[in-house]
Amino acid sequence: MKIRNLDLSGNPINIEHQQLGIPPVEEPVSHPGTHPLLHAAAWFAVAVLIVLTLFLAGRFFISNNWFGGWQIIGETLSSSIFWNAAIVGFFAQVVDGALGMAYGVTATTFLLASGATPGVASASVHIAEIFTTGVSGISHVKFGNVNKDLFVRLLVPGILGGILGAVLVTQVDGGLFKPYVSAYLLLLGIYILSKAFRSLRLRKSPPKHVGKLALFGGFVDAAGGGGWGPVVTSTLVSTGNDPRTTIGSVNFAEFFLTLTGAAVFTLLMETNTWPIIAGLVFGGLFAAPFAAVLCKKLRAKTLLILVGTLIIITSLYNLYRALGG
Repeated sequence: MKIRNLDLSGNPINIEHQQLGIPPVEEPVSHPGTHPLLHAAAWFAVAVLIVLTLFLAGRFFISNNWFGGWQIIGETLSSSIFWNAAIVGFFAQVVDGALGMAYGVTATTFLLASGATPGVASASVHIAEIFTTGVSGISHVKFGNVNKDLFVRLLVPGILGGILGAVLVTQVDGGLFKPYVSAYLLLLGIYILSKAFRSLRLRKSPPKHVGKLALFGGFVDAAGGGGWGPVVTSTLVSTGNDPRTTIGSVNFAEFFLTLTGAAVFTLLMETNTWPIIAGLVFGGLFAAPFAAVLCKKLRAKTLLILVGTLIIITSLYNLYRALGG
């Protein structure tokens, strides 16, 4: 659920992550509280998650009646779409739990390979991420991992970029846009792979151009189905800023970005993606133990190489299919 131990001093796995400039892995954390504005934002996130849960459950069973609702659940569980999405969600969450990033990139890449359009893939990933990013952001605020100033600087540009990206991917023909999304994911795969071979040079200067970075990160995240973590988090951490507050701030801002993007997708798209969303969430529920095993058995550098290579190969395949190969 993206609850990170952002104190990198004690865990050798997270020390390696710091050296590579990638987020830490999931662990129990404890830090003191922080600014009242952030507490208010956290309570807003709590309220949103509760309301969404009640709304979705109520709408599902009220609109379909109790018997019809359970019948739809049975049909969903027996569909190949659900189980394909569950496999994708499981693998994407394993990657995210082990590397601290790349859930959206991984999930979108494999959803495209399964035949989903860019709009359906990105919408499904963002709606599924509402709850994981919400729990993550609330936890970071609770444990004092969020820098108010950095959070505010990321928030509005990130949301605007997400809206622009969501509008673009839903208004452009899926077949026409798919080669560009596949090419973008290919570049992200190369970027992830390259992090395994680059020495991180930390700088002590404050982060610059945060708004522009958030705008770009939000746009490509919504339009391409992922990239907020690899683009924004990795860039800010690699500049030498405090990993704990940087990662916490970026993750909390990601909830509002994801929420806005999901709302835009819901308003602009007519395609029913709920079986895919349910599959992504269901598959992700069982991923945490396997991510923990990967962290213990494989170094972060090895995982970067494996995940980056797999995303590159799959994106090349998607690009080949999209171009009519």
